[in-house]
Amino acid sequence: MKAAIGSKNPAKVNAVKNIVSNEFENIEVVSIDAPSGVSSQPFSDKETIEGAINRAEFSRKVAGADIGIGLEGGVVETENGLFLCNWGALSFGNEKPIVAGGARILLPNEISEKLRGGLELGPVMDQFCQMKDVGKGNGAVGIFSGGLVNRDEMFEHILKLLVGQYLYHMKS
Repeated sequence: MKAAIGSKNPAKVNAVKNIVSNEFENIEVVSIDAPSGVSSQPFSDKETIEGAINRAEFSRKVAGADIGIGLEGGVVETENGLFLCNWGALSFGNEKPIVAGGARILLPNEISEKLRGGLELGPVMDQFCQMKDVGKGNGAVGIFSGGLVNRDEMFEHILKLLVGQYLYHMKS
């Protein structure tokens, strides 16, 4: 079996490798630089889900894989403020992609204001933390959860939901 992840981001690739290798024997995992087809900073659940689906379908087709996985981070405006949101999609065969969402965390106002002003979360977090490539490590969720939840773990949770739904579907 072959699985393709529509990203070169180490946090996303590691999460896929950790989960699918535990659930499938003899699986090959390849990473593809897949376009999301949405804005560089998705600003709704709908747009973030669309990005995850686009990455999953593109990576599966380009790699000739049995399954394609897309993971997309975004933000969503609520009455309580701007929340980080994360979505995943698993594409297979001619079926409708499986979709699952992950943790949400309220972003501090100083971050939210910059995002509302048109900046992307990645560079904003790099500047805020005075570090490079925060999104390839702990991510915003790791920073604002005090390190109790990192980006790998957040994506692994989404992947467990995706793979679990896939396995359930295959047994049905």
